[in-house]
Amino acid sequence: MEFIIALQEIQKRIKQSKKLIKTEESAKHSFVIPFIKALGYDVYDPSEVVPEFTADTVGKKGEKVDYAIIKDGCAVMLLECKWCGVDLNIEHASQLYRYFSVLDTRIGILTNGITYQFFTDLEKSNQMDQRPFLEINLETANETQLNELRRFAKSKFDIKVLVSAAEELKYTKEIKQRLIAEFENPSEEFVRLFAGKVYIGRLTKEVMANFTELVKRACGQFVNDEINRRISSALVPEMPSESVQDHAEVKKKLLGQSEKQDTDEGIVTTEDEYNAFLIVRDISKQIVNPERVLFRDTLSYCAIILDDNRRKTICRCHFNITNKKKIELFDTDEPVKIEINDVSEIKYYSDRLISTIKKYLNDPQ
Repeated sequence: MEFIIALQEIQKRIKQSKKLIKTEESAKHSFVIPFIKALGYDVYDPSEVVPEFTADTVGKKGEKVDYAIIKDGCAVMLLECKWCGVDLNIEHASQLYRYFSVLDTRIGILTNGITYQFFTDLEKSNQMDQRPFLEINLETANETQLNELRRFAKSKFDIKVLVSAAEELKYTKEIKQRLIAEFENPSEEFVRLFAGKVYIGRLTKEVMANFTELVKRACGQFVNDEINRRISSALVPEMPSESVQDHAEVKKKLLGQSEKQDTDEGIVTTEDEYNAFLIVRDISKQIVNPERVLFRDTLSYCAIILDDNRRKTICRCHFNITNKKKIELFDTDEPVKIEINDVSEIKYYSDRLISTIKKYLNDPQ
């Protein structure tokens, strides 16, 4: 949990300060050094972190890379840094590319302090791949994406495990990209694969043209159906059978609201708020009876609480003030507000919500 919190603190700093950063050195000090610290490395210990790391390459003497992470006396990760106003590309990684040919390093990181691109040598030994196996934007990353970075932390670092994971990430990402491309603009090979299985007859040019549109339409419908199925699964908890007959009554019962609340107090419970409650309630089933989790709406936010006790707030949902949605978490000493794009993203914070409930169970107020 401390690891995620440290990265989320960097996220806040990026959002607050990125417009003030005008140089590469400022990006290093404001964003990159805190990132290395969050991974658990001591930036002041030269046996762990070496700034301006030097290694002679063919035709180059005294060339430096910005930071090297050291383990057992060897450089295991190299970081090349750019200014945060720069869009990263492979040309920026030229020094990392040269160093791979003369060092035993298997991980190269190219960053502008906000975006981190992770490279290894999957395609040819001791030659850095042209494309990163992982890319994460720290400013917008959710908790699940931030957890991907845990593999690079000092306490978890295992180069064999990391390279194996890199291979899986790289090829999984490329397969997904290929699928997206085929779904959006099916190739003849892709269309022929399906047409040949469902059409009896010769695949003429005219038939292939018809099937190209059919495959494209079917792929779009499949994606939409799958998204809706997953969202429905995440949002709808187990309910008594009678809820099917009268969903509105079950909704009132779950929310613990009277029929007059909306009109008397000017409070309107939105579908987003209701769905957020269902998600949190479903998560709570891991450690408590979900019936102990209740909902209290206000004009500015809705609170999801334990045992009908406002001092046991599990989280607050700030969905009313602006178009931006925020969830407020209470697992740390001070509440933390996190911006989300969609209500379904609440499930990414399951661990923190469970941690909050455990806190109340261990220290009842």
